[in-house]
Amino acid sequence: MFITNAYAQSATDSAASAFGGSGFEMIILFVPLMVVWYFLLIRPQRAQAKKREEILKNIRRGDQIVTSGIVGKVTKVVDEKELEVEIAEGVRIRVVRSAISEVRVKGEPVKADAA
Repeated sequence: MFITNAYAQSATDSAASAFGGSGFEMIILFVPLMVVWYFLLIRPQRAQAKKREEILKNIRRGDQIVTSGIVGKVTKVVDEKELEVEIAEGVRIRVVRSAISEVRVKGEPVKADAA
């Protein structure tokens, strides 16, 4: 009279209800989530990385750049990885392209000599 009856449940019923159902139901929930992550995070980040790589590849003499807080003008392209940058009158430093944070002003194309 004072004690209620306790009924046993099967282990599969309690596990399924506690964790949201079967494995197939979990897949149905996670696939749309992954699609949303791809279009909102991964794809724009790849596009931004590709754009930065293109900008760094197209740096030429006369461009004004910012690297580690230092603003300078590109005086010479040493090779595909390094540039020579003038940061003050007569002061030139060599900079690795990957350290460049911004290209501020694009310089005019260098005219080829007819010699």
